[in-house]
Amino acid sequence: SVAGCGIGPSPRPKVKRRSFSSLTKPKQLPPSKSYVKEGDAAGRKLCILTAIKPSNVEREKIKFFKSDYSYNPQFEYASPALSNVLAKYSQASGTFLKQAINIMELTLQKYGSYENFELATGGSLLSRSRIWNHVRKYMMKEGCLGEIVVHVTEDLLSRASMTVMNGRPTLTINIATAREHWLEGMLRHEIGTHYLRGINNNSQPWSNWTGRRKHGLKPINPTEEGLASIHSVLFRKDPFLWRAALLYYTVYQASQMSFSELFQDIGRFVKDPNTRWDYCVRAKRGWTDTSQPGCFSKDQVYLDGILRILRYRQSIDFCLLTALGKVSYEDVERLKEFAVLENMKVPHFLQDHSRYMEHLEKIMEVNELSDKELRALVP
Repeated sequence: SVAGCGIGPSPRPKVKRRSFSSLTKPKQLPPSKSYVKEGDAAGRKLCILTAIKPSNVEREKIKFFKSDYSYNPQFEYASPALSNVLAKYSQASGTFLKQAINIMELTLQKYGSYENFELATGGSLLSRSRIWNHVRKYMMKEGCLGEIVVHVTEDLLSRASMTVMNGRPTLTINIATAREHWLEGMLRHEIGTHYLRGINNNSQPWSNWTGRRKHGLKPINPTEEGLASIHSVLFRKDPFLWRAALLYYTVYQASQMSFSELFQDIGRFVKDPNTRWDYCVRAKRGWTDTSQPGCFSKDQVYLDGILRILRYRQSIDFCLLTALGKVSYEDVERLKEFAVLENMKVPHFLQDHSRYMEHLEKIMEVNELSDKELRALVP
């Protein structure tokens, strides 16, 4: 059994050394072993995010930049998103707004600007071959080499995404944001959290919607993205929750402002116009006329989930939270008697429990979060 975990790890498969290009053409996984079963929320994620990605984003960007940032983009969509999906994500929350602003102000106090913070803590941008090399090494650590298709692209609004394409788990990495000291955290986020929880979920009685309903499971989020976001910054020297805070803040402001107003507003935190444009598009995606206040609120899930998990960090069994699959931290104790625990995959970084907990404390300290305020915000 692993130190700090009451779950024995699955034996690491022996991996033959082979060129990394084989990662882009893995064996077709049998359906029962696929990363998520059809109908699971993560499997539908791609459809929603694809449907709300504007098809004319580059044309509108040119107009916006030519107008000296005063034009409000008029976005078009290849496939109109389901109105119920947009309605679900149209309400922004202000619950953690104070914390989001404070986290960003602390980062700026220390580094002067986001750009300095990125350079000082993220390090230099990586070439494709170095990205592939890092990913290959990480997959070996988790014993999943050859299981995941890897794409490196410039056409992604996020830093990376873990989805299912043609029945295969697929990791897409944005080369424009892949920095040497941050890439490992992104792999802990996408593979060590999303992928391993997905694999473990397939063995559980709640691996499909019928099972989830039968066992009365709470939604996967905010736990899923909160946990993954914690793992993104886990071992950083300065684990500022900058990105989660800026996404939370931008969504809230988008619900109150037009696109051009939002762009000016987040200028207090981010100077680079291209970076600001990306954050504004994320917060306004799904909307056609961006001169109106309105947001796509899904991006608030990261900070929301982080703070809820940190609030209950002393009582959460993090190994079980991974082993049980796509479950909320609130359901862990109740579900463990029904769970399959043999051969569940626990990420390598969770295997030293005391080190893991020390780093959670460091995240609290660096971001000046107190248990008193978290208890007040999250009953």
